[in-house]
Amino acid sequence: MKDVRFLVSLFWACFFATIPAVYGDLSYSVPEEIRLHSMIGNIAKDLGLDTRTISSRKARLDFEGTNKQFCDINLATGELTVSERIDREALCGNKASCVLKADLIMENPFELHRVSLNVHDINDNSPTFISELTKIEIQESTEKGSRFSLEEAHDADMGLNAVQRYILQKNENFILSPDQNKVVLLLENKLDREKQKNMNLTLTAYDGGSPQRSGTVVIHIIVLDANDNAPVFSQTVYKASLSENAPLDTVVVKVSATDADEGINGDVTYYLGRRSQSDAFSIHSLTGEVRVNGPIDFEEKTLFEMTVEAKDGLGLNSYAKVIIDVTDVNDNAPIIDIKSFSSQIPENVPREYELAIINVKDRDSGINSKVYCSIQKHIPFKLVHSFKNYYSLVTTEQLDRELVSDYNITITATDEGSPPLSSSKTVHVTVADINDNPPVFEEQSYSAHVTENNKPGSTLCSVAARDADWRQNGTVVYSLLPGEVNGAPVSSYVSVNGDTGVIHAVRAFDYEQFRSFKVHVMARDNGSPPLSSNVTVNVFISDVNDNSPQILYPTPEGNSFMTELVPKAAHAGSLVSKVIAVDADSGQNAWLSYHIVKSTDPGLFTIGLHSGEIRSQRDVSESDSMKQNLIVSVKDNGQPPLSATCSMYLLISDNLAEVPELKDISYDERDSKLTSYLIIALVSVSTFFLTFIIIVLGVRFCRRRKPRLLFDGAVAIPSGYLPPNYADVDGTGTLRSTYNYDGYMTTGSRTSDFKFVSSYNDNTLPADQTLRKSPTDFSDVFGNGDVSPEVRTQSN
Repeated sequence: MKDVRFLVSLFWACFFATIPAVYGDLSYSVPEEIRLHSMIGNIAKDLGLDTRTISSRKARLDFEGTNKQFCDINLATGELTVSERIDREALCGNKASCVLKADLIMENPFELHRVSLNVHDINDNSPTFISELTKIEIQESTEKGSRFSLEEAHDADMGLNAVQRYILQKNENFILSPDQNKVVLLLENKLDREKQKNMNLTLTAYDGGSPQRSGTVVIHIIVLDANDNAPVFSQTVYKASLSENAPLDTVVVKVSATDADEGINGDVTYYLGRRSQSDAFSIHSLTGEVRVNGPIDFEEKTLFEMTVEAKDGLGLNSYAKVIIDVTDVNDNAPIIDIKSFSSQIPENVPREYELAIINVKDRDSGINSKVYCSIQKHIPFKLVHSFKNYYSLVTTEQLDRELVSDYNITITATDEGSPPLSSSKTVHVTVADINDNPPVFEEQSYSAHVTENNKPGSTLCSVAARDADWRQNGTVVYSLLPGEVNGAPVSSYVSVNGDTGVIHAVRAFDYEQFRSFKVHVMARDNGSPPLSSNVTVNVFISDVNDNSPQILYPTPEGNSFMTELVPKAAHAGSLVSKVIAVDADSGQNAWLSYHIVKSTDPGLFTIGLHSGEIRSQRDVSESDSMKQNLIVSVKDNGQPPLSATCSMYLLISDNLAEVPELKDISYDERDSKLTSYLIIALVSVSTFFLTFIIIVLGVRFCRRRKPRLLFDGAVAIPSGYLPPNYADVDGTGTLRSTYNYDGYMTTGSRTSDFKFVSSYNDNTLPADQTLRKSPTDFSDVFGNGDVSPEVRTQSN
């Protein structure tokens, strides 16, 4: 039998597959009960697509109004195959046509096709009666030709496969009436209770299918004494309308039948003929009220047809039909089904980017099934209606993960019923980061202050940059940009920690070499491609007192010494000499002060605290020692202060002849030759201009004598000897002007005077030139070769 059913199913599948498509874009005809995994058609070929497109676009079927998946698509071949049992009677009941509708969905891009499966009936159900035995009580006085209605057989199949004819077992009294709409037992010959009180007749119902199926019922006839009137209904068909979800025990309709007999023969009792419907309805046996006995759901069944039997006390009966039309109420909230969804999208997706496909449906009908779908406001997303009840969730603007990293999108579906019902579903969308933000420094520029002589490795400052991106896109690495400081690579001076941004000194800095420099630091993230930004770090070096004062005059170097002549007639406040010193430091570290730490006569000379000028503190007296020795200390203003000392030799005398120790003064042999040349030149000039000198001496005789300087070596200080940051400022220890004196000598004995005749400022020797005499020349002049004085005096 199973093999026969399979062959029949295969026959119908081959036959109906050739019928042209009627519903939607694609339409297939299939017989019910077709074998699982049987091929219905080829979706790919019918749509003109190749199998790779079907597979890559994730083609799938979504059947309307059911959670079952009757068919599947083989993505490798594009074939549409049966995946669940298809039972037409269970799906469509007694409807004339049975069509399963499905949506064929393909993604990227979103595409929708309607697929219709026209399910054709096969003869898989036999006619059945409600019960195997039907009892009929008939009065023996019943006239010939009386009719007795019988319960019809039910066949779930449709058309030719439904019940087509009935055959009654041959007997002497009854035949079937030729009425096509009802099954009526016709009394052909009168009954005789005395001959036969009971009889059993077999009624067989046949359908028109192939192979033909049948069902039987035994009619048990009981012959009674005379009850010649059967109940009669007021209507042949009763119709009523009922809202779904009606409360239990609600009266739907009331049937009524009357019996002309009296007494027990006229008492009418009502029964529901089809017990399959008794779960939803019940009938009161005496009143004939049909009441709600169970849940009524419009979405499950929209129409109920029932047969009501009216029977009198002695068994005469009649039948009527009750048709109940169920009306829809808005009792089903819309259903939201996410067909396709991307929970994570990059922040650089374009506008109108589709991230979800949403299907909304409502099991109600009419206006109650019309659904409006929406999402909350003030988010960069919107719903776009695509096809029928499909929506696409798309972006409306550029996303920025740094502003909002994720969204909870609530999708709300509301129907148009009264009152409207709604449902919602929330989806979580995460915005994936891309490297679209460069590191940003917290400050536009940085300043670092460090004292000179710092330790290598010490921290100067730290820079910090923030990157709004996430994970590796927001990880910042610091580095130095190539550059030079004083001709050397910047990396030889400072380094930066790549992780923390802390800048360290690589070497010790010297304020006297440079006071500041700039470093350019780059912050780079680890994105792909990486982004970066730069910042300037200004490093300022602070001075410390690490340089002692440097005495320029008198020079403490070599074996020569400096001697100043002080006139015996010098008054208090007269300028005797000046100590010149500089300090390579700056600021208060270079503020110099001068002090006499030791002197032959402490009360005779004083020194300017800041100028370094040595002046007589009182008038010179005859009792003062001719030789005065001063030790001068020059101290800066740093912390701790640094100092330097020098010695100053002063001779209180009006001429050289009064200084017997002059011959013991050593001279520098390396300057002897130059000195000899100078003396010879001086003597020659003196010889030619002797007369002029005498006149000049006469004019100058009465004038106050000027301070004289006797020393071995040059007083003039070359400008190249001064430090670069040394300024010729009043009060800092420099000489402001140069005074040159012409000396005239007489040939003669040792007692000859060495006199300073004239002083002038114009047309004199430059400050970087000196007048030297050799020892031999001085021996000729002074009668002794042990003295080599230099005739030049500088004074402020």
